[in-house]
Amino acid sequence: MIPADPGPGAPPALRPLLAAILDTLRALEAPAAPLPAATCLRADLPPAGAWPWHLILVRDLGVLAHSDGVRWIRHDTGKEV
Repeated sequence: MIPADPGPGAPPALRPLLAAILDTLRALEAPAAPLPAATCLRADLPPAGAWPWHLILVRDLGVLAHSDGVRWIRHDTGKEV
């Protein structure tokens, strides 16, 4: 669980930054709306092993793909990107 505030031990100069970080983490933990998918070109796909179980929109192909931890899989055909 993410704390409500930076806590009494946080240095005063860092409290606004820490509060902003906590707010961002809370928004990621329980989004109020769908989040946009990351996008890239096919030639720029990151290594699938670095992003297991993540989605990406492959812009030049116009398809979503997910990483199975080894390769990027197209959602329209089920084949490797």
